[in-house]
Amino acid sequence: MGSLPSESLAVEITGTHIHAVAGAGTGAGAETSEWLLNSPNPPTLWEEIIGAIKGNAIPRSCTKTPKKKTSSSSSEKQSIFKTSFTLLQRVFPILKLARNYKASKFKNDLMAGLTLASLSIPQSIGYANLAKLDPQFGLYTSAVPPLIYAFMGSSREIAIGPVAVVSLLLSSMLQEIQDPVADPVAYRRLVFTVTLFAGIFQASFGLLRLGFLVDFLSHAAIVGFMAGAAILIGLQQMKGLLAISNFTTKTDVVSVLESVVKSVHQTWYPLNIVLGCSFLIFLLVARFIGRRNKKLFWVSAIAPLISVILSTLIVFVSRADKHGVKIVKEVKEGLNPISIHQLQLNSSTVGLAAKAGLIAALIALTEAIAVGRSFASIKGYNIDGNKEMMAMGFMNIIGSLTSCYIATGSFSRTAVNFSAGCESVLSNVVMAITVMVTLQFLTRFLYFTPMAILASIILSALPGLIDINEALHIWKVDKLDFLACLGAFLGVLFHSVKFGLLVAVGISFAKILLISIRPATEEVGRLPRSDMFCNMKQFPMATKTQGFSIIRINSPLLCFANASFIRDRLMRLVEEGDEEDDDIEEKTIQDQPKQVVVDMCNVMSIDTSGIIVLEELHKRLLLHGIQLTIASPKWEVIHKLKKTNFVERIEGRVFLSVGEAVDSCLGNASKLPSLLSKSL
Repeated sequence: MGSLPSESLAVEITGTHIHAVAGAGTGAGAETSEWLLNSPNPPTLWEEIIGAIKGNAIPRSCTKTPKKKTSSSSSEKQSIFKTSFTLLQRVFPILKLARNYKASKFKNDLMAGLTLASLSIPQSIGYANLAKLDPQFGLYTSAVPPLIYAFMGSSREIAIGPVAVVSLLLSSMLQEIQDPVADPVAYRRLVFTVTLFAGIFQASFGLLRLGFLVDFLSHAAIVGFMAGAAILIGLQQMKGLLAISNFTTKTDVVSVLESVVKSVHQTWYPLNIVLGCSFLIFLLVARFIGRRNKKLFWVSAIAPLISVILSTLIVFVSRADKHGVKIVKEVKEGLNPISIHQLQLNSSTVGLAAKAGLIAALIALTEAIAVGRSFASIKGYNIDGNKEMMAMGFMNIIGSLTSCYIATGSFSRTAVNFSAGCESVLSNVVMAITVMVTLQFLTRFLYFTPMAILASIILSALPGLIDINEALHIWKVDKLDFLACLGAFLGVLFHSVKFGLLVAVGISFAKILLISIRPATEEVGRLPRSDMFCNMKQFPMATKTQGFSIIRINSPLLCFANASFIRDRLMRLVEEGDEEDDDIEEKTIQDQPKQVVVDMCNVMSIDTSGIIVLEELHKRLLLHGIQLTIASPKWEVIHKLKKTNFVERIEGRVFLSVGEAVDSCLGNASKLPSLLSKSL
């Protein structure tokens, strides 16, 4: 047999069969294929971890290539000082304000902080009652955590303090462990312990760059969870609004409604109901005015404080507390007392406290980061999710040591802060100082504040948690997302807050698993007058290439969970052309494809099960006289295919793109007759 010409394609003749041994193509296709096959190894797992730590923990200014050394010691000191200051700015973003902070900005922050305080003081007292704590603990939580966040947080608008959902979550989980009525001191200690664990988890998430954990609670799940929690919070306020004495400690809607129905046979206090409902109407009207006219936002912001002042005066003057109106009574004066000695780290409930802390940490982070990002996008800047987690974590750790319970970002108060024209986190500082002044000098004036007013303040804030339009939008866009939304809503409403969260997370995970285990595969064709290959169902004008079956895998992973499913789908597409078309007639031998090109542009990673399935697919195709070609493999994928010698088994048919794979195979096929005649 004569020698073959110096071509990139070698032809081997055995009997009457002709084989293309090294079908890597010619020209540019062969060159790019060599680039792909000879690419360096991707970074190892250890190298990726080290790189992530360097990129996230060390400022870029510290990793820059140093300039030529000078003999001046002063320049070295300046460099060390600059690096140290950069590190401090990363830990304490408030230091960046010193550059261009002006008196006019402080004036705006001062007014925003005072407006924020007028809303935070009555809300904090009401949320403490919702968490089954004495009123002063809500004020404590609006004093210390905002100060810590102001130094470490990256959001300019977010307002820190207690929120309704977390307060309800704490009371619903912890009263199953410790009765707040029978032993309020033990319950309070348990709350501080849970707050400590929540802070530790939040700070750990930030330090370890685990921000993706918050994303397990999808947007749809949060919408449903918030709506269900809002309804439960509203129903529980019936106790204060109607002055019900014996009220259930359960949080499901059935138990709450049963308590309301049973209260019909109890003694009613009409004055309490009239007072609460009157101010509830006033608060809702003020809220409507504030939302209708942006310039009148202050009306809804100061309405809760006005309600507290007027109702307290009414009760004090008329002595309505003698006629059935329930009042707050004593609110302890003074700043936050130290509570480190109250932490229960050696008790039998420490495991349950850690579990509750983890759940509360995730909910608090989800709400805070969502609120912070929403308002940051309006102002045109980004916030660092991991920095936010560390700021939230440290503020709750310190809060647990200073008689605070879990604090986070509040949407309603952040909206007020934003509308009031805040310029920086100093509005939180102003608010915290105002709350401290109130704790030190003004709590005695809260003695006659009616409980019905606190219930009205909480009820007036709940409409913002129920977003019906967003739920309808989710239904239109994605039915599986709506299922997660509905599952969270019903789970919270009819069982418990914790169960609703589990249902939402479970449905979200089920959606991910369904997509991962049963990924889509599609047959692609070339668009007219282009080198682009697209889904033939999405683009009916795309045409098949004669003798080719080009199939794209739409999954980031080709692994043990979906490998067999993908193999079967690929074979069905090869054998039938379209697995959903049952009317296709049996194909003739001439119609059968001679090449199957698997487009792996979407596959980011592959494991041993995926490689075994590709080998099985290759063998099954060979039995039908069909060659397998791989197109567009990613770095990690081609690396593993080379290590397992799969590239050799398919005779090097690996290409950078589908177009190159098709053109190269067509070029090889056209050269076979001429090469055969020359070799003979």
